[in-house]
Amino acid sequence: MNEIASTGQLKMSLARWVIVLAPLLMLLGILSGLIGGSGDGNRWYQSLAKPGFIPPGWLFGVVWPLLYILQAFALALVLDARGAPKRGRAVMLFIIQFGLGLLWTPLFFAAHKVEAASWVALAMAVSALAAMLAFWRIRPKAGLLMVPLILWLVFACVTTFSLARLNPDAERLHNPVARTHIGAASS
Repeated sequence: MNEIASTGQLKMSLARWVIVLAPLLMLLGILSGLIGGSGDGNRWYQSLAKPGFIPPGWLFGVVWPLLYILQAFALALVLDARGAPKRGRAVMLFIIQFGLGLLWTPLFFAAHKVEAASWVALAMAVSALAAMLAFWRIRPKAGLLMVPLILWLVFACVTTFSLARLNPDAERLHNPVARTHIGAASS
């Protein structure tokens, strides 16, 4: 039983990691969004002044699932690199950047802490870059798979800092409530 694993066995090991990680990362992202009340339906977000370069809301629903899948593949490649030096450090950097991403949504959409969310976005981008570099040293393909995330996070930093600048009182804004006027007309 001291045989080296076949190419097929190695591919199956990687596939198992992806099968577990892709739904897990997606589920955690969805839960963060639900907890935070993110999306175009968020009345507080709708009331904010926005820079002209903010993309339509539907784009976020397309981009984030793709980014979660790419991250799952990148992480799977690193986790599958048994015995690689500094693998644990690379995984920890990934967990930090992913955790910051999960924190950002409730901080921004639920707590309305736009400035704090800006700094979290910056920390997320920096830690994602560090994770990407660590992944690259272990498996260059894993590093490359993180590049779209880095690009999106740079855009997220610019966007969030712009929203903070345009809405210095965002934290004090109340969620506008839909109101229905019921009652007798005044004469």
